[in-house]
Order: sequence, then structure tokens, then C-alpha cells
Amino acid sequence: MTDTTEPKQLLHLVFGGELKTLDDLQFRDLDGLDIVGIYPDYASALVAWKSKAQQTVDNAHMRYFIVHMHRLLDPRKG
Repeated sequence: MTDTTEPKQLLHLVFGGELKTLDDLQFRDLDGLDIVGIYPDYASALVAWKSKAQQTVDNAHMRYFIVHMHRLLDPRKG
């Protein structure tokens, strides 16, 4: 008998936007945030984050983030 269990889904959100200043995490335009996507694991989210960060490397105010949604959905499981 083979074990066919799927890996646990640990959702991660990748998003970014232009910051008002380099000293703070205040976005210049909340309506203009780039919601890249929601990914089933950190590794997938990291690939998406790296791609978007590389595309915007020339804009010092543009930042992309990975949010560990699974921690927000069930904080007991950290």
C-alpha cells in the first residue's frame, strides 16, 4: 500500500506596491497594489516574489512581500 497523502496546504500571499518613503511601510497608492497571487506553499510564493522583485529592481520604492496567510487563518499552528 502506498501513501498518497498530499502535502499540507500552507497558503501564502504575494503582493507589492510603491512605498511613500524608504523608511516606512506606507504604500503610496493602496488602490494600485499588485496582488500577485496566493500560493499553496512558501517555495511557490518565493518563486513568484523573486520574479516580481526582479522586474521592479530599478524602482527603489517598489517592494514585494510574502504574507504567511496560514498563520493568520490559524495562529495556534504558527
